Amino acid sequence: MRKKKLLSLLLVLVMLLLCGQAVFAAAEEAPSPSEEESPAEEAPPARDSTGRYLLSETGEAVIDDVDMSHYADTEDNARVFYEIFVGSFSDSDGDGIGDLRGIINRFDYLNDGDPQSGLSLGIEGIWLTPIFASPSYHKYDVSDYYAIDPTFGTMDDLRELAELCESRNVKLILDLPINHTGSRNAWFTSFASAHRNQDPDDPYYDFYCWYPTGATAPSGRRFSQIGGTSDYYECNFDNAMPELNFDNPAVRQAVLDVALFYLDLGVDGFRFDAAKYVYFGDNVSSAAFWDWYMDELRKVDPEIYVVAEVWDGDGVTDRYYSSMNCFNFTMPQTGGLIADTAKAGNVGRFAGYVQNYLDTVQAIRPDAMIVPFISNHDMDRCSGYLPAMNGQMQVAANLYLLGPGSPFIYYGEEIGLRGSRGSANTDANRRLAMRWDDGDTVADPKGSSYPAQDEVSVSQQMGRGRSPYNYYKRLLLIRRANPEIARGEYTAVTVPDSKLGGFVSTWNGSAVCVLHNTTMAPQKLDLAALGLDFTEISAYIGMGEAILEGTTLYLDGQTSVVLR
Repeated sequence: MRKKKLLSLLLVLVMLLLCGQAVFAAAEEAPSPSEEESPAEEAPPARDSTGRYLLSETGEAVIDDVDMSHYADTEDNARVFYEIFVGSFSDSDGDGIGDLRGIINRFDYLNDGDPQSGLSLGIEGIWLTPIFASPSYHKYDVSDYYAIDPTFGTMDDLRELAELCESRNVKLILDLPINHTGSRNAWFTSFASAHRNQDPDDPYYDFYCWYPTGATAPSGRRFSQIGGTSDYYECNFDNAMPELNFDNPAVRQAVLDVALFYLDLGVDGFRFDAAKYVYFGDNVSSAAFWDWYMDELRKVDPEIYVVAEVWDGDGVTDRYYSSMNCFNFTMPQTGGLIADTAKAGNVGRFAGYVQNYLDTVQAIRPDAMIVPFISNHDMDRCSGYLPAMNGQMQVAANLYLLGPGSPFIYYGEEIGLRGSRGSANTDANRRLAMRWDDGDTVADPKGSSYPAQDEVSVSQQMGRGRSPYNYYKRLLLIRRANPEIARGEYTAVTVPDSKLGGFVSTWNGSAVCVLHNTTMAPQKLDLAALGLDFTEISAYIGMGEAILEGTTLYLDGQTSVVLR
């Protein structure tokens, strides 16, 4: 009996011991109520396909590898502009035509208000092609200077856009074609009526250039008959574009009033179309008109931004620099200096040209600037003859955007948009719809025939760090990070027996040196031998890298460098 009790007691003790071990083990495995559970491992931040850049919430590469320590807020006119052919940029109302509201909606793409964010393209000025009431798609035949074409929006839309530009330190300029008006303009219909009534006392009788039957027509000009009369009006561009008579003080005042109206509304200036044709074939008289006109405008806004289209050689554009800057027409197009240099050309020659140009125009007017560009709405797009695939587009962009003055980018250039007049012989092919690929309904202009470019769009390039779009973003960021480039005193740098070259620019006591290698081969340069006292690389951009060892610079092919 006693043995059975002992066995029972031992069995109970064993069971208690085993249960205790199980409870202890469970206690070890269970988390302590005073300790938080370990968080799940967080996913790494999203990056572009190269792993180089972080992606924003919208999937855009954030350009964050540019040293901004030398950045300076500037309010002057040495800024990068962006030409927008309004009807082809962005459509806000679904009618297939770009409009002012479309530009407002896309403003973060152009400039997000933070010059150091690395998120937007980073332009500092906008040129709008004509937005005034007009029967044509291009709007260079203005029917009413005081009305916005309804396909583009309203005057309130323009005012809102001007206010948005001001809030982000972006200058807004309007394309102002005043050499001629449209034939539907009230000024012209009043002029034609005065001639039909044979009323020389009518204030509009001499508003346009004309001559009567029996008189000898001025040579080299084009005229068309005024309906219902035996008189003829001047129309050198088109029958629908009659030429104003700038010998008439009332005409001068009328076109001055137009500009003053838009300055008062809030725009910052103008691009003057066909400036040399104010007096057809007479540059002396045309330049004198612009001297008067700009004197009047600067009385109202001394800091007004203006640029003239004087499509001619430097010897002619120089005549207009006494009053305003002019686009440089030596640089753009297939045979221009930029394209020629970008195709493994001599940078020393390029820099020497810029030096001579600046010396000439600044002797005429000390605050004169060079205004370079590669293409615009009247030219074949540069992506057709400067392909990004072989690096030529990137080199060309470096040459004119990492340079002095106020360069102009043509919308879509930054994504490689193509377009050429071609056998169709229409400028509409040069003004094709911006490719967004995000549901934007903007369409190619009427009459265009250029093949679709489904492989080119902003959406496809935003998240690709090496895309043309992000290349332009980084390039403009480098320009802003080194303010000396745009506005400093320019000194060309040439390298003997080499295509390597560039310039030194000094501003506010600080200097940078910009050097370009347009060839495919890497180059080695002894800075000391050229008297260049620079000790660090601020940035490089292109198809390769730059290394500075002491005074020896190693610069890869198709690459540019900024030294400090």
